[in-house]
Amino acid sequence: MPETLLVLTNLPDAESARNLAKGLVGMRLAACVNVLAPCLSFYTWQGAPREDGEVPLLIKTTAQLYPDVQSYIKQQHPYELPEIIAMEITSGLPDYLRWVADTLSTSTPA
Repeated sequence: MPETLLVLTNLPDAESARNLAKGLVGMRLAACVNVLAPCLSFYTWQGAPREDGEVPLLIKTTAQLYPDVQSYIKQQHPYELPEIIAMEITSGLPDYLRWVADTLSTSTPA
């Protein structure tokens, strides 16, 4: 079974989060994307402290597709420097992980 990844990113609003999620699933780069409730992010950008509302996404994909997922996010993301973090899923319900792999096994990467 291919290595499964959980990719995290944040978008500035619900509409851009929904569009990115639909695009990733529609292009078969992700088996599932969860658009979470808005949150408040505190960070430093260009030397200044910032506080902004963001909408987190949880993206389930495979390691094989990750380069295309990262490229798609960078192309579609409105931020100059989007947060894109990928974590290997080392454990999980085998049937779910198989579903992710099977869903994406017939993918045509972008």
